[in-house]
Amino acid sequence: MKKKGSETCISYPGKNVTNVTRRNFITSCSACAACLALKPMSFINPSASPGNNGEKMRIRIIYSLHGAVQSQPDWPNVGFDFNPAMANINTTLKNHFQDIEFIPVLATGPEDAEKIIVQDVQENIDGYLVYQMNCWNRVIQTIAKTGKPVLYADFQYGGSGGFLVYASSFLNSKTSNVGFVASSRMEDLIAAVSCFEIVKNGGTDAGFLKATEKARFDSTPAAGHYSMRPNNIKSLSPRECIRRLGNSKIIAVRDQNARIADPVMGIPVEYIPFSEVNDAWSKADKEEAGKIAGRWQKSAREVIDVSYETLLTSAAMYLGMKSVLKNHGADAITINCLGGYYGEHIHAYPCLGFHELCNEGLVGACECDVNSTATMLAFSKMTGGRPGFISDPVIDTSKRQIIYAHCVAPNKVFGPDGKTNPFRIMTHSEDRNGASVQSILPARYMTTTLEINSDLKEILFHQAVSTGNDPDDRACRTKLCAEPIGDIEKLFTMWEKWGWHRVTFYGDLKEPVYSLADAIGWKVIEEA
Repeated sequence: MKKKGSETCISYPGKNVTNVTRRNFITSCSACAACLALKPMSFINPSASPGNNGEKMRIRIIYSLHGAVQSQPDWPNVGFDFNPAMANINTTLKNHFQDIEFIPVLATGPEDAEKIIVQDVQENIDGYLVYQMNCWNRVIQTIAKTGKPVLYADFQYGGSGGFLVYASSFLNSKTSNVGFVASSRMEDLIAAVSCFEIVKNGGTDAGFLKATEKARFDSTPAAGHYSMRPNNIKSLSPRECIRRLGNSKIIAVRDQNARIADPVMGIPVEYIPFSEVNDAWSKADKEEAGKIAGRWQKSAREVIDVSYETLLTSAAMYLGMKSVLKNHGADAITINCLGGYYGEHIHAYPCLGFHELCNEGLVGACECDVNSTATMLAFSKMTGGRPGFISDPVIDTSKRQIIYAHCVAPNKVFGPDGKTNPFRIMTHSEDRNGASVQSILPARYMTTTLEINSDLKEILFHQAVSTGNDPDDRACRTKLCAEPIGDIEKLFTMWEKWGWHRVTFYGDLKEPVYSLADAIGWKVIEEA
């Protein structure tokens, strides 16, 4: 480490990261789109009947998704048309591999996958390319059991959550016939598909797997060199942090039930019903809500497709949540926001309210994720109020990046008294409703990403250098791009055990994290 002017310069081994132009992975192909608008289990444009191509290898492409045009809220977003993306993949592979016959099909889950396998016995299929287009459709698990070579691909900002969780399960179980590709660059998909030639030429599944690994390694840029901006942290002692956590409280809102739960990392946890939050929202002072909505309008860089009335209800939700926190003597709240909103138990998304709470040194956390909420609270306390950014990460090997994506984010990442960064107010991404935040987070800072597990008494840990923001319209609104420090391949391994969420803080928290873990007898797991 060396000083360069007023900045800290940190270099990582290897050459500079190659500048890669962000490619539009869902390039349209109007000539092919019409033939793709079919229901699941309808085979798309089969080029020939079995045996017509002699020695041609036959690869089944299975798109794992809800439907060709998405009819429900989920990543990438409601109404998303997958047809151009699938047409582009089909056409690109067909044109590049003249000696392979690709036979595409759609599948929504295990039942569709089983039917495909039965048919493929007659079709003499040699291998599979399974594309995870939506997050949680369980297709790859069934296809992997065929024993045939399988290439598993992530449609980024569409299937990334399921892809990371499912791919890590194959890595951890040492499944020998499933390789994977996690790249936004079509050239990397082509390189991975070319590995099927090994099997065609008499190679083994293990050879196929090693070839996909090599293709992924070879296409991943070397670690970059970054001139880092200074980002000093004054942290509490572990003893004082533990004391403050014991005096804190998390309010969790999962359903209509109330109960006292076991503490998490020594933090008391209380569940309250949706009705209590909704009642507080309905009683919020309308004049005060109007002032807050007006302030949001003025301070946001843009307000896109969100009405003033929606801002007003969001401001009332913020005031309602603050009232709940005060009534319970708590400083963190996490809400099953999607379940509450879709079930009409609450009538405004809490996203803007969470944003405001995190900027104030309190905690507002998504999806009633108590472990992530405790992570946000513990290390916010330790760092004097720095907010954690809870996210659904995506990994893109073509850029050597992890992208932390969510529709809630602070814009005071250095704490309540720190400098602010620009933000936009936009609809919640998956359903294009309500109001959420796209925070334009600062680049060239060290970040620390964490997740705690109170049952295991472990803290998951990795660090990355923030490099920018991805404005892609798919998936969650805020997308902080960062280059992981260490082994990006190891970063694929922990998602099955730990789930998708991670919490990112600005600053180098390695020493405080290890100090707190030592003080409470926990273990730190470095995932990169």
